[in-house]
Amino acid sequence: MTATTPARANQRRDLISKQHRHLGSLLARVSAVDAVGVEERAASLAKRSIKRESKLWALDMAIRMMDLTTLEGKDTPGKVRALAGKARRPDPTDPSIPHVAALCVYPNMIPTAVEALRGSGVKVAAVATYFPSGQAPLEIKLADVRSAVEAGADEIDMVIDRGAFLAGDYASVYDEIVAVAETCGDAHLKVILETGELETYDNVRRASVLAMAAGADFIKTSTGKIQPAATLPVTLVMLEAIRDFHAQTGRVVGMKSAGGIRTAKEAIGYLTTLYETLGPRWMTPDLYRFGASSLLNDVLMQIRKERTGRYSGGDYFTLD
Repeated sequence: MTATTPARANQRRDLISKQHRHLGSLLARVSAVDAVGVEERAASLAKRSIKRESKLWALDMAIRMMDLTTLEGKDTPGKVRALAGKARRPDPTDPSIPHVAALCVYPNMIPTAVEALRGSGVKVAAVATYFPSGQAPLEIKLADVRSAVEAGADEIDMVIDRGAFLAGDYASVYDEIVAVAETCGDAHLKVILETGELETYDNVRRASVLAMAAGADFIKTSTGKIQPAATLPVTLVMLEAIRDFHAQTGRVVGMKSAGGIRTAKEAIGYLTTLYETLGPRWMTPDLYRFGASSLLNDVLMQIRKERTGRYSGGDYFTLD
């Protein structure tokens, strides 16, 4: 992912200012979601069959799009360095396997990740804004973001205040995202909606539009700490919101599906949905990510199976 340029930052700031003046009308134009239609389409796309060469391409792209993640209270510098090694070389025996997009860690692990990934092309992402609850005063959240950026994070994954959103206080959620986006500077901002707590598809769509209008570079499904996390119907709702927002504003926003995606088959279903909804322009790590802690191993096993005709076994690759 390329760094935010001053010109791009100024363009985003001008767009945010314009949309802030029309926030009420913008949200009023958010259409209701046909829940039955979304679920039927998602189920149909998940079953789409693809040929072997296309499948290998999709598996390779899934690795390139992964944010390899460790967000546990027991994380240690040693664990982060080990995961950074896997992020750089997912399969040490096969140099044709690409590196992942990013390594996502807690803020105190950023210096370790930065050092371990130096020169690799793998970005360092950090969760912030009082992850995962988002329940803290704004000044604490902004200090969290500022500290993460100063420590070297390329990307910030923030959480919205779901309580404020569900109470209908959209303006405060919007203003908070704007403040975080300003504090991020050149770091890219992924806004986590925590869709498992938003209750309805209509709320997911409204929150998606709100986050994009406030300056999100990506919108993201989940923290991975709440169930349900990412689901294909929710992802489809968010992708359609991105499509419509782009049509209305010309602004390109990325998407991250995170939490509960564990198999290569599931990942291919998400990529199929991405392609059918947003087209080939979004088929890049710059515009789509998987938040993954266990997905990588299954993708590696499926690649080996497609190439050799046999499975390697669950213990062939390191467990994360």
